[in-house]
Amino acid sequence: MAIFDLVDFDDHEQVVFCSDKATGLKAIIAVHSTKLGAAVGGCRMWDYATDEEAVIDVLRLSRGMTYKNAMAGLAMGGGKSVIIGDAKQIKSEALFKAFGNALNGLGGRYVSAEDVNITTDDIAIANTVTPYVTGTEGKSGNPAPFTALGTFLGIKAAVKHKLKTDDLTGLKVAIQGLGSVGYYLCEHLHQAGAKLVVTDLNQAALDKVATEFNAEVVGLNDIYDQDADIYAPCALGATINDSTIDRIKAGIIAGCANNQLAEPRHDQALVERGILYAPDYVINAGGIINVSFEENYDKDRATRKVEEIYDTLLEIFNTADGQNKPTGRVADEMARKIIAAGGKHNL
Repeated sequence: MAIFDLVDFDDHEQVVFCSDKATGLKAIIAVHSTKLGAAVGGCRMWDYATDEEAVIDVLRLSRGMTYKNAMAGLAMGGGKSVIIGDAKQIKSEALFKAFGNALNGLGGRYVSAEDVNITTDDIAIANTVTPYVTGTEGKSGNPAPFTALGTFLGIKAAVKHKLKTDDLTGLKVAIQGLGSVGYYLCEHLHQAGAKLVVTDLNQAALDKVATEFNAEVVGLNDIYDQDADIYAPCALGATINDSTIDRIKAGIIAGCANNQLAEPRHDQALVERGILYAPDYVINAGGIINVSFEENYDKDRATRKVEEIYDTLLEIFNTADGQNKPTGRVADEMARKIIAAGGKHNL
């Protein structure tokens, strides 16, 4: 595997492979950019089929964090980490201490937090041996509710731009993935009067959302075929791809998953199909925004900052219309401009 030749290698500053035989730790840490500050981004635990799949994932996720933090106006660079393995099998106190020691090796260039299959309890264990974690209980805590809030507001911005209304009543939202963020998003949408159709691997999660929010449950592969107004990908990435894109009937794609587009060209493909896409790293920035208030935590200030996602997306949508460009490309260009200027406040 020639890492420097991978399409997803984007002049990353540092890619570190970490292992600990005693605990079974196999982790990869990718620091994409520290131009705006220390690289900050969560750690996910996943049972990747191959090491190459894990490398590609962490490269893409870390680049997304650089752009996410820039677009959110945060003094943070972008990084990400992955731990390879089945969370149900390999989690242990010793493993997360080993991960914390691996973070120490980067000397603060990268700060980790929760992501898929990683909890605040796991981060707390790492925190016993390293200061280079964030999103801890007693401070900013679980970022999921804030990611969900930002995604909900992003959906409202997309509806405002596409459908010219502030009212979600009666709109049908097809939600793929009911992890903690997906659940909170369902709660917001239900309270706003939207109709929900959902799918997930976890039957208990499906039953909970069906009972609490009157959601319709469909099969994993059926979610793309729903006659919905909005498709909200909230699971893993690359669900907008050559196999699914022609099946999506929704006029809006707005969800909290990372790396929703399998390839950059799918951005233009959505434009050609008349689908409005809310760039993933903009709409799902609520969690990292909340984490940015870790020290001297103030929930109200964090919430007000998350609410800025609505206006940022409207700016992207309007710019894309004016320049006749895909929204993802516009967001990338805006993010690169912010990074080159050394921060949003300098623009």
